[in-house]
Amino acid sequence: MTMAAAPTAQPPKSDKLQALQPVQKAAVIVRLLLSQGMSPAIDRLSPAHQERLTHAMATLGYINRETLASVVREFADSLDNMALTFPSALSDAVALLEPHLSAQAHEALNEKAALHDGTDPWVQLAAMEAETLRPILARESAEVCAILLSKIGVAKAAQLLSALPEDRAPAVAHAVSLTATISPGTIDTIGETLLTQIRATPRSAFKSSAVERVGAILNSANGATRDTVLDGIIARDALFGEEVRRAIFTFDHIPRRIDPKDVPKIIRETDSDTMVTALASGMETAPLSVEFLLENMSKRMAEQLRDEAESRPSPRIEEGEAAQARIVASIRDLETAGELLLVPAED
Repeated sequence: MTMAAAPTAQPPKSDKLQALQPVQKAAVIVRLLLSQGMSPAIDRLSPAHQERLTHAMATLGYINRETLASVVREFADSLDNMALTFPSALSDAVALLEPHLSAQAHEALNEKAALHDGTDPWVQLAAMEAETLRPILARESAEVCAILLSKIGVAKAAQLLSALPEDRAPAVAHAVSLTATISPGTIDTIGETLLTQIRATPRSAFKSSAVERVGAILNSANGATRDTVLDGIIARDALFGEEVRRAIFTFDHIPRRIDPKDVPKIIRETDSDTMVTALASGMETAPLSVEFLLENMSKRMAEQLRDEAESRPSPRIEEGEAAQARIVASIRDLETAGELLLVPAED
């Protein structure tokens, strides 16, 4: 006995304009974008809106040409008439106004946003810096940490995982295998809880982390002071001390952390006298850095700087360190401006 094929929806016979609800019109636009290989970014909608849109798409069946053209014209007219767009969620509005809000108002609004915004909490969590998410991995269970790493993108997840202690990282990585059967509702609840915890954390008075601040201070200190202070920090708090060590960037680190193609940028940012003084001092204290810089600039300039550095009397230690510190400061300025990227420090 043969089974009859399941009936399929037939296209409407009439060419008349079909009456559609707003959510159905939105579904038509989304379907049109998908058919052209474009991403409509519906994951930025709240879960409830995503569900309504999906249901609307499942019930539309066929749309005739006249209806499609009408919906597209209406959508295009809306775009043409749009003069300004405003954030669709309180959290987005807070992010937009953050530079202009007081610390107290910013903290209060963040708490309200976490409680009342209908947006997907995982979208907001994934947009946060790794440093903001790091405390979660220290205090939550391995299963919760595994869910977090699974929802925030591979690159950021790898960054967080690599910062975990050796005995903690395998447990969190293994816990990923236990997340397959967790329901979407539970995942959303966990995301909302984590977001609420982060938003409720009092805002720091400092824009940079403690590691960055200590690292910046030690970058500007002379070598003897830097080594003494760093050894003392490691003796008191090994984990914090190692993070500070990785944050420190000195003239000695140039060969390991500067891309050769970026050397000409550094040369342009440094005045000639500072460069000659730093090279003259470095020929004794940091020969690898000196040769790295000279090898990655034009041959004519390298010969000129080498001749001037070799003919100059050996600078005093303080003078040489000051010149090298100015070069390091120029490199940091270029990094801040996005004009070069430091190679990550090795453990």
